[in-house]
This record gives sequence, C-alpha cells and structure tokens, in this order.
Amino acid sequence: MEKKLLETQFALCIENNGCEDIEKRKFYQILPDEEAVREGYLRVVDESKEDYLYPESYFIFLELPHEVQEAFGAAV
Repeated sequence: MEKKLLETQFALCIENNGCEDIEKRKFYQILPDEEAVREGYLRVVDESKEDYLYPESYFIFLELPHEVQEAFGAAV
C-alpha cells in the first residue's frame, strides 16, 4: 500500500460515515504520510482545504491522467 500511495495523488471517497468535511463520490488529493498509512489512515485535503487524517477504507485509489491531476491540483 505504501508504494501505491506514493504513486497516487488522488482518491475517490466511497464512505464518509458522518464526516462532514468529505463527500461520497468526490475526488480528494492525498498527501504522503507513511506513518498514517501504517495506522490505516490517509492524509486528505478535505472540503476545508486543510489536510486531515481519514480512514483509508473511506477511499479507493484511481490512476488519473496527468492532465486531470494537474486540473485537480490547480483547484485545490
């Protein structure tokens, strides 16, 4: 998983279990945080535009084309 996290910058939220700062069916930027990954969490730039830890199980990783990643990065 750690290697995959370093290659992937965005993930799709599939669960939010009451978390108001993330929305299902929305893409989020994932920041590298190896310690969080070891604990089962991801460092996510959420709707507040800040980064917080969320359970890894709330997201699925997708390989997005470089142009899409740049567009999402510009919006963050």
